[in-house]
Amino acid sequence: MGQLLSSLSLRSGDVMVPELGFDIENAKPSSEESHLYNELFELLVQPGPSLLNALRNYKSASVQVRTAIASPTEENEDNAWQAVLPIVDMLREFYGYASDLQEGVPRLLNVLCQGDVSRNLEKHQGLTKLFADILDFVFEFDHLKTHSPTLQNDFSYYRRMLQRGRYGASGRQSMADESMSDLRSAMVEDDQANRISLFIAYPTPMLKCVIDTTTDYVTKNKLQRPVGECLAAVWATCFGTVNKKRTLRPEIVAFCLKVMVVSIILYDHIDPSGAFSKSSPINIKNSVKMIQSVNTNTFNIPEESSATNLMSALRYNSKHLNDDSTPKGVKNLVMAA
Repeated sequence: MGQLLSSLSLRSGDVMVPELGFDIENAKPSSEESHLYNELFELLVQPGPSLLNALRNYKSASVQVRTAIASPTEENEDNAWQAVLPIVDMLREFYGYASDLQEGVPRLLNVLCQGDVSRNLEKHQGLTKLFADILDFVFEFDHLKTHSPTLQNDFSYYRRMLQRGRYGASGRQSMADESMSDLRSAMVEDDQANRISLFIAYPTPMLKCVIDTTTDYVTKNKLQRPVGECLAAVWATCFGTVNKKRTLRPEIVAFCLKVMVVSIILYDHIDPSGAFSKSSPINIKNSVKMIQSVNTNTFNIPEESSATNLMSALRYNSKHLNDDSTPKGVKNLVMAA
């Protein structure tokens, strides 16, 4: 252990990263890992497109809510209530998925980060790719979340109406509405309401969930170094895939850049010195240069994977970027990009 980090610690020169024997484009689960892979794929990867589509198609209830607040007639309040209910059910799914992340990520790290990390990543390529898929989803979800600022206001109105008793277990509406979701009854409990409210209040809720889960895993299991090795290797693989300067499908370029950025952010949170220090195995300067070189028109990649969005995620979610120990050149490059 430790050889992987040493081999990755390349701070200068044109040859950026070593070959790790992992093909992120074509990785498939082996028979040995297939059971866990299938279980975690169903839990953490399969729901992704549906959740992203729900958030992408989110329609705010702001108009109905403002009308109900300005003129709180029974009709206006009923209209606002009906408008927020689908949003509340959607938030329930998001929060439920975050709970699944808290369960699934440690199980994944148990396989990838116990023992020889480089060997684990080569042996368990399916699970390594699954981990990358999760990081890709996290970036996508939080990008959409930042463009949905009214979510919390919609949920706040829902909670306010419950607290007022206007719509509750004994109220007229709940008696009549047989399709009332489990969440609408369960949310009467203040603890659950507070948890969901805190979840959506954070600008990047899925990233925060993964950061907190990974940090907690590292602390409890005293596996900072192997988890750091794993994240550095995922970064190296993504960087190397794009850096090969061969024809890549646009979706692969976008995927690698998003996973690369989230890997850097996670490493920055679990390593005491952070990803931006001189001792970091992650070459931040060349990562930034790669991100800057990506033009959405040239590569035909989605707007969420643009250099602006990638660098914003890196800047605003890092932990150690503003530390005194961060080299000024690195800090200035990240802040100016």
